[in-house]
Amino acid sequence: MSQKLRVNIVGIGPGNPDLLTGEARQAIASSNILIGDKRMLAAFADSSKTVYDTIKTAAIAEIAAQAQPEKDVLAVLVSGDVGFFSLAKTISGKLPDCECVRYCGISSLVYFSSKLQLSWDDAKIVSMHGRTQNLVAAVARNKKVFSLTGGENSPQKLCAQLCEHGLGQVQVYVGENLSYPEEKITSGTAEEISALDFPSLSVMMILNEDAQSFTSTVHGLADDLFQRSKVPMTKQEVRSVSMSKLQPKATDIIYDIGAGTGSCSIELALLASRGKVWAFERNPVAVELLGKNKALFGVDNLEIIAGEALENIKAMPAPDCVFVGGSGGDLCEMLDVIYAKNSDCRIVINAITVETLAEVAAYYKEHPAYSLEIVNVFVARSKHLGSYNLMMAQNPVYVMTALKKED
Repeated sequence: MSQKLRVNIVGIGPGNPDLLTGEARQAIASSNILIGDKRMLAAFADSSKTVYDTIKTAAIAEIAAQAQPEKDVLAVLVSGDVGFFSLAKTISGKLPDCECVRYCGISSLVYFSSKLQLSWDDAKIVSMHGRTQNLVAAVARNKKVFSLTGGENSPQKLCAQLCEHGLGQVQVYVGENLSYPEEKITSGTAEEISALDFPSLSVMMILNEDAQSFTSTVHGLADDLFQRSKVPMTKQEVRSVSMSKLQPKATDIIYDIGAGTGSCSIELALLASRGKVWAFERNPVAVELLGKNKALFGVDNLEIIAGEALENIKAMPAPDCVFVGGSGGDLCEMLDVIYAKNSDCRIVINAITVETLAEVAAYYKEHPAYSLEIVNVFVARSKHLGSYNLMMAQNPVYVMTALKKED
């Protein structure tokens, strides 16, 4: 069996070489090929090593392919810790024929927390660096949140979002250039931080003493949690059945067509915490309510689109699943547009009329690649009259679930 190339993937911590672990330092010393970005290499390169200024995985794979396992040992330098939002996993995946060994480092979370003299075992951890996560909801529901920032998600922009959702007075600490001579830690309220400028690549610790977690951790939030008016709303029991049929995942792209007050949009946004929900609604009164409920629940992964859904969904990204609470008479055309974007899309359609039921049944009869399940949900609620409790029937709702058949 031929010898495998040894690749040491070394977490160098925040960057200052004084913070390198002894084991990591030895892994670098034992290598003759050193790979990393310019700032990392400046601290660890020496004349005895071949040095490559790159962190692109394709380039690293090419360097490894040209190396000689009998005499070469690679050391790939990655920032922070190899197990904390690190390139280490991606690099290992690109080198299946190599012996990849990871060496831990001090993560930005650990370093920053020590600088602030705070524990971090009770912190909610969020990465906004090249990722879509719901920071607003995390801050609203957790007393302590640590967040990586990056790209378009700078500290000032993220704090502006907190202000938009009524969280402008939470305490924020921003760390930049951690462990380097130019290290700087700034503290203030989210409102104060939003008016300042910071490097995109920073970290934040956010403290919210007024954080309140939802008592419900599953779908089916109580109706009275939402702001309401005469705009139709999918009630708790029907909503619970509908969500269970839709099976939204944390990273899903989701449409809510005919969103009404937004009760389903809100639940979907909470369930798809690392995804995105697009709520389509043409009624101006309902659109206003949607905005209020979005702010109330702090779901910044919910995007409200006012107007006719049929035209608007054409410009949207392909959905993983779709909930239809109202179609405005364009149901079949909308289904065609959705399936053109993603033929595997999971769809749940709610209807109270026999006409809509017949329309959906006819559509899927013409599209045999999909199975259609129809559940008729009857809900009755108790009402106290004198010394009696009467069960008052609500309108029955057809919950129709369409899934692509397995080949």
